[in-house]
Amino acid sequence: MPRELLERDIGILKKLAPECGDLTCSGSGHQFHSILPPVSNHFAVDDRDFARRIGRLTDEELRYIIDLIRSGEESLGCLPEEDLDSLLALITERFSPEETRKVIEAFASFGVCER
Repeated sequence: MPRELLERDIGILKKLAPECGDLTCSGSGHQFHSILPPVSNHFAVDDRDFARRIGRLTDEELRYIIDLIRSGEESLGCLPEEDLDSLLALITERFSPEETRKVIEAFASFGVCER
């Protein structure tokens, strides 16, 4: 479900992709509606770069993103498999395998690509 990014979302997006000057998807011309897909698809040069970028998140920021994923507000459907794997590994490392399982379940329910 498309959403308008809040100031908090924009702050996290700019932390992960400081080079992000415009909040518009170059492919669709629409505003970004999520945090992680733009980082993955527009700014990270590869899966290692994506993993490095999301590693900058504080536990509080990662928890916020997890909560958005679980509510269906943060889309993961556009993430390449390697980037999704990096995110899940980070969640397991910082929180727990149970938390990762809950994110996977939410992804299975809401996993559509909305740009």
